[in-house]
Amino acid sequence: MLTIVFLALLCASASATEIQPRDSSYSGEYGGGGGERFSQSGNQLDGPITAIRLRVSSYYIVGLQVRYGTVWSDYVGGTSGDLDEIFLYPGESIVQVSGKYKTYLRKLVFVTDKYRFLSFGKDKGTSFNAAPLYPNTVLRFFSGRAGSLIDAIGFHWDFYPSDYESC
Repeated sequence: MLTIVFLALLCASASATEIQPRDSSYSGEYGGGGGERFSQSGNQLDGPITAIRLRVSSYYIVGLQVRYGTVWSDYVGGTSGDLDEIFLYPGESIVQVSGKYKTYLRKLVFVTDKYRFLSFGKDKGTSFNAAPLYPNTVLRFFSGRAGSLIDAIGFHWDFYPSDYESC
């Protein structure tokens, strides 16, 4: 009798997961083991990613700041190096991120759904390629670890917010 109840519960939970399609996924964490943890999960409530600021030194990705809608996230990372800034076109999204790391993050290449390739940093280290698991999903926010440099980074994917009106 207990076996029948267990099998019924197992079948019910399996069919429930088929009814509820998944749309969010995570890629990472790419990089070394140092730094303080950060997550921009709350920032995604301000809207989609519309711009990215990266501070890049001769060898590493030093810092990161992301604009969600019209609101900039807190800056994470160090202060050395040159500041680069990219703006996405209205309605444009990041659909893939590749890069290189060793102890710290060394390179990031953002690929958008408008076929733009936006590259930052040096081409040296272990390669990674991050993309969403589910179709029609885009980069929604970053997480990782940072100190005086970006130690490690992760990418969180989900649907583009349907209730967001671009400026």
